[in-house]
Amino acid sequence: MRFDEAYAGNVFIKSHANFEESQVVLYGMPMDWTVSFRPGSRFGPARIREVSVGLEEYSAYLDRELEDIKYYDAGDIPLPFGNPQKSIDIIEDFVDQVLAAGKFPLGMGGEHLVSWPVMKAMYKKYPDLAIIHFDAHTDLREEYEGEPLSHSTPIRKIAEHIGPSNVYSFGIRSGMKEEFEWAKQNGMHISKFEVLEPLKEILPTLAGRPVYVTIDIDVLDPAHAPGTGTVDCGGITSKELLASIHAIARSEVNVVGGDLVEVAPIYDPSEQTANTASKLIREMLLGWVK
Repeated sequence: MRFDEAYAGNVFIKSHANFEESQVVLYGMPMDWTVSFRPGSRFGPARIREVSVGLEEYSAYLDRELEDIKYYDAGDIPLPFGNPQKSIDIIEDFVDQVLAAGKFPLGMGGEHLVSWPVMKAMYKKYPDLAIIHFDAHTDLREEYEGEPLSHSTPIRKIAEHIGPSNVYSFGIRSGMKEEFEWAKQNGMHISKFEVLEPLKEILPTLAGRPVYVTIDIDVLDPAHAPGTGTVDCGGITSKELLASIHAIARSEVNVVGGDLVEVAPIYDPSEQTANTASKLIREMLLGWVK
């Protein structure tokens, strides 16, 4: 994908038209080829953009405005329907280009498998990379019904790629017993059920390190985000997730990229999920890009 051929339609509010002058590249990964329950997250990035017109440009949390940073909405990466391996390769190549240009990549999914090639690309540039992962699910399976390319496998893949001790998962409340045991045996950090307080304990230990943050919207309780493929009750509030984004912003970690995935608009006619995701993207932009 060439940046001068970016999606010409709807863009996230206040997106700049010039890629070269931008600090951040915002992009969509419209893929849901491997979901095990409800498809539809491939429509998430477009709807997050569309509802962003309802956002205030000012963050009362961070005392910053979208005018304070320059970001370029590159649109959705064109991905071949039903072909996960080729889609993964295309995403990795796209992020390689973004990083080579010295930009901060901020992605919108799409199923969670799309985070795997992004994190893989990030590790090539940042060999001391750490991953912060917010999710309802462990995503530590080796395969799902015999298929290793699954939305239930991306965290296992990156943990094996960069070392499990460099991966920190928060808000986890669902997964196979074997997944939790694998994490414990291999030194991976998993915080069950909660996010903000355990995150605050971990952040000082990551001071100065490059960190990539991946957020699955289903870390939120379905009361706050019903529009996702695999809802799981008992999650955190949107207030806690916002506070967690801000805790990262105010810490000494070096956030080098991030993503927000698994928004499936079709399951939420109120559009509460897409609107929440849009505000989260605004706070990620204003909080993590210095």
